Amino acid sequence: MTNDPATALAEFTDVTQRLRSEMAKTIVGCDDVVTQLLVCMLTGGHALLEGVPGVGKTSFVRALAEACDLVFRRIQFTPDLMPADITGTEIFEETPDGRRFRFREGPLFGNLVLADEINRATPKTQSALLEAMQESSVTAFGTVHELPDPFLVFATQNPIEMAGTYPLPEAQLDRFLFKIRIPAPGADDLASILDRTTGTRDDRPAAVAGAGEIRRLRDCVRSVITPAPVLDFAVRLLLATRPTSNGGATPPLESVRRYVRYGASPRGGQALLLGGKVHALLDGRLNLAYDDIRAVAKPALAHRVLLDFEAEADDVAPEAIVEEILASVPETSDRVTKVAAAWPENERGRSEP
Repeated sequence: MTNDPATALAEFTDVTQRLRSEMAKTIVGCDDVVTQLLVCMLTGGHALLEGVPGVGKTSFVRALAEACDLVFRRIQFTPDLMPADITGTEIFEETPDGRRFRFREGPLFGNLVLADEINRATPKTQSALLEAMQESSVTAFGTVHELPDPFLVFATQNPIEMAGTYPLPEAQLDRFLFKIRIPAPGADDLASILDRTTGTRDDRPAAVAGAGEIRRLRDCVRSVITPAPVLDFAVRLLLATRPTSNGGATPPLESVRRYVRYGASPRGGQALLLGGKVHALLDGRLNLAYDDIRAVAKPALAHRVLLDFEAEADDVAPEAIVEEILASVPETSDRVTKVAAAWPENERGRSEP
């Protein structure tokens, strides 16, 4: 990525606009979902897509992979799927030098891996994804095999059919940067979908980017400035999800004390900042602002806020808790105001959101 911020921002804008344009050939509406997928792609974060059958979860992921010209792998998770089925196995073969074992890579060895209906696999197989998602590598027969770069896992699950499923462990949920909910299409979008999919039209996304460009754009994301007040706002949002001790922040909300078992982890804060940085770049800015944090708060935090049985009985959703926290946490705090006032005059402008 170039050292010139203006040039870097121009390249980022050009590539993301081309990606949106190509994905629109397959995807109808759902601009927020497309934005969240791009955020995950451009931060190197994994995503969990949730939606009823037929809303296009697989189509979203495939369209993104085709537009980015990435190696796409699809794994259909079933109860009989074993860890070696996805990581790979050793095979015995004859060679000119004699017989030997050779490692045959599994479907995890791709750039964009679609873990379809991930909650249908057993915990043993689900756990095989943990090292891959966290370390970008798999260990098979005592040998560590590096995965391609970029490597992303976009998993899907069906929220309405729980028979024969295994809920994802909290540790695995936390490894997803975003949990993205795919809404059912409205009347206009539904009409467009039906027209496209029942006629002769067959528009497929063209490859308008590559792995190299994706890696350069990720460098650009990391270079976005995070002002101290915005960082403090993200920290206070994270602390506000805790039902008991919140590190000296304001007392927890009544709904948080009543319904939340565990608040968001530090990974939630990383998701807020990285997702917010992409949102800022998409808005044409090289500095993080409060609105960027607010824009990504629900997909970044909702699946990390673990509710109790009372919340389930009262039909309280974690998204509602996050919305209430966003409404209650002020953007500025006395501590940041005092620190900012003590900064040298020539340094203040660099950290103003």
